[in-house]
Amino acid sequence: MQHHPLSLQQLQESFTETYPRYTANEAVVEANRCLYCFDAPCIKACPTDIDVPTFIRKIATGNTLGAATTILESNLMGHTCGRVCPVDELCVGACVLGEEHRPIAIGRLQRYATDHLFQRGAMPFGAGASVGKRVAVVGSGPAGLTAAGELAKRGFAVDVFERNELPGGLSTYGIVVMREPVKVSLEEIEFVKRLGVSIHTGVEVGTDVLPQRLLEEYDAVVLAAGTGKVPELGVPGEELHGVIEALPFIAATKMAEKDGLENLHAVEVGNEVVVIGAGNTAIDAATIAKRLGAERVTMIYRRSRAEMTAYDFEVKFVQNEGVDIRLTTQPIEILGEGGRVTGIRCVRTELGEPDASGRRSPRPVPGSEFVIPCDHVIKAIGQEKLTQLFDAFGVATERGYVATDPDLRTSNPKVFAAGDCARLEGEALTVTAARDGKIVAKAIATQFGVPTTVVSRGSADRKDVVGRPIMGAPERAPGGALDGTHAGGGHG
Repeated sequence: MQHHPLSLQQLQESFTETYPRYTANEAVVEANRCLYCFDAPCIKACPTDIDVPTFIRKIATGNTLGAATTILESNLMGHTCGRVCPVDELCVGACVLGEEHRPIAIGRLQRYATDHLFQRGAMPFGAGASVGKRVAVVGSGPAGLTAAGELAKRGFAVDVFERNELPGGLSTYGIVVMREPVKVSLEEIEFVKRLGVSIHTGVEVGTDVLPQRLLEEYDAVVLAAGTGKVPELGVPGEELHGVIEALPFIAATKMAEKDGLENLHAVEVGNEVVVIGAGNTAIDAATIAKRLGAERVTMIYRRSRAEMTAYDFEVKFVQNEGVDIRLTTQPIEILGEGGRVTGIRCVRTELGEPDASGRRSPRPVPGSEFVIPCDHVIKAIGQEKLTQLFDAFGVATERGYVATDPDLRTSNPKVFAAGDCARLEGEALTVTAARDGKIVAKAIATQFGVPTTVVSRGSADRKDVVGRPIMGAPERAPGGALDGTHAGGGHG
């Protein structure tokens, strides 16, 4: 492997956000295309029930801060979700204009609104009056941060424990900078901290803090620890230099970008890279390798396209980057010389009956072995479950995930679980993690008799909003209109 001598300009072109932020005029023009549907399908398609027509109408009328508030009332991770949500599969895919016209660019409008709020340091919410209860949250990804923020808005004292140096989970470490720069995640973290949430980094529950202590000292515990490291392939040669996990590779580029794009020069990548896996993380790793200067990047997957978890638009994107995808291809040995990777031996597969995951199981085709020359192998084959941590809290599990009821309460009535660690079914997305955090916060509030209400779909006067509005003075919007600074501002 080597450091590819890309110029700073090349790095800027390759590692800046794919879509630029809308200008004020572009945002208003796009917002005015919205039909503001009654019983809007885009709201139903959003896992966090964002009132899309209302926030878009507020943009159209110059009330950008009000638009951002509408978004964050429903989704405290709305700043990230405006960038990383698979909107074509959710709200944009449900837009009625998409049938015969161009659907509204909901994600880009959401990003425009939240960028506006965060750049101004506006704070639409405050901590609720103390209810005298303490909650510990294990993990500071989107699920943990959402639960913590929503609980703080309801008056709970919340401590978040995070084993990494920085909070934010995959938003900070695992989503490529072209989709979400680190500063976006860090801005959301500060937003949650301003609600009164205490975040303790570099603290691993189970090592630095014992689960029993949390169970004794807190009134409720939220498990939002995500998942663990990439499992072993179980093939010869896996110990060779040049075989790495995808998430640390992505994280290295995220941390380099945080301190200046020139730091990407220090991230090693091979000339010929093989990425094992076919999900979102595999596609992100392949994209980064290509943009860091790898001459050839190949993704291999042992099943067919039908079993890939990546969306069609992601597959097309990575193919446009020049990445080759080889399906029904299973690695059986990593080859090397002098302790370094030189290639990967594979075998063709054919698919049989579905296995426990519901996907057709691959079977090797005799006599179909072949070698792909490479000097860098990146593993992106999923992540291990944190069963040891779950056992320490005494909660039941199913297939390695924390088992929960519809309110995300575990077998221990004092412990709740949210995010990927409890994602037995459904997709592991930032927006579904945020939804889990909302569910947990409401369930805990209900358990302790703290007032909470049900989300009112499509209502401009959202009755589920908690926390006092504490924004600063209004600002002038383009054209001289006052930019509303309270949740009910504008004509939405």
